[in-house]
Amino acid sequence: MILPCPGQRAIFLDLEPTVIDEVRTGNYRVLFHPEQLISGKEDAANNFTRGHYTVGKEIVDLCLDRIRKLADNCTGLQGFLIFHAVGGGTGSGLGSLLLERLSVDYGKKSKLGFTVFPSPQVSTAVVEPYNSVLSTHSLLEHMDVSVLLDNEAIYDICRRSLDTEHPTYTSLNHLILQVISSLTASLRFDGALNVDITEFQTNLIPYPRIHFMLSSYVPLNSAEKAYHEQLSVAEITNTAFEPSSMMAKCDPRHGKYMACCMIYHGDIVPKDVNSAVACIKCKKTIQFVDWCPTGFKCGINYQPPTVVPGGDLAKVQRAVCMISNSTSVAEVFSRIDHKFDLIYAKRAFVHWYVGGSMEEGEFLEAREDLAALEKDYEEVGTDSTEDDGDEEEY
Repeated sequence: MILPCPGQRAIFLDLEPTVIDEVRTGNYRVLFHPEQLISGKEDAANNFTRGHYTVGKEIVDLCLDRIRKLADNCTGLQGFLIFHAVGGGTGSGLGSLLLERLSVDYGKKSKLGFTVFPSPQVSTAVVEPYNSVLSTHSLLEHMDVSVLLDNEAIYDICRRSLDTEHPTYTSLNHLILQVISSLTASLRFDGALNVDITEFQTNLIPYPRIHFMLSSYVPLNSAEKAYHEQLSVAEITNTAFEPSSMMAKCDPRHGKYMACCMIYHGDIVPKDVNSAVACIKCKKTIQFVDWCPTGFKCGINYQPPTVVPGGDLAKVQRAVCMISNSTSVAEVFSRIDHKFDLIYAKRAFVHWYVGGSMEEGEFLEAREDLAALEKDYEEVGTDSTEDDGDEEEY
């Protein structure tokens, strides 16, 4: 789990040392202060309770102390970017605990999360549904914006767009990096329309609970393909809306968009962006809720997109990153809820969680909160004309 603040300040945190030892000894070790690489001695064993109440509790104060030192060195702290997975124990349990403490210590500062949710078919732990539901319960309250990611969707993008037969976690991380660097590019480089971190919240979040986003990044081409593609602004904009471009396994055609933030890089002029967006609005396959007539926030940055040296991606002259708020993300939650219900009906694995600091009531409370979230998404997708009809009838 990584907690960077914009401006090259990052803290790496894990309850077991293996992964962070790779950073300590890897090629990029010179970029990070050794004090900002924090690891414990035993992991959370895929258990939310261990990450939140027992093992995680011992390390969280040390982490907050390091965050405080970094925050004190900022001239204008905008907020935090938090990267974690909610299927395991550390990302879900310790991640939730850290978010709660950041809310207390830094009140109004923005917290943007890149959250890896369990995939439909690919699984790394049997108890993922428990950890995800318990963690999302906390994300609803303490995170301002959560960008949903899942490994299966990104594996598919690697295979389809980059011709990578056996993608590694490094391949996946390179794709996620492109989205993250797009978000922070406007803080680092000049552009015609720069987008601030707090502007994402203002434009993308219609209601506090509706803050789970889809993301896509285009173009993602291998070096062989890149020579044969002349990607216009209209083309990359259209491709960003394709279901196959989404970095989470859900189909935006099954829902409606509330807002889209389009961040363009490189050789781009505002006129092309305006005509591309006008084209998107005319498409019948891309539906917007009727109560949000504009729906688009655009950013243009003159810095051409860059790629990790030695990675799978080819360098291109222009690119677009889309962060969108769509009612279709409810598919992700209903999938997790269904898996949770199947396991919890038998009370399987529950004994590993309850006892000590956690009570079984927390499972039910978290599950009810997610059911309410599904209902919230259903309601915001309903046309206001339908609502008016219901009110008259009533």
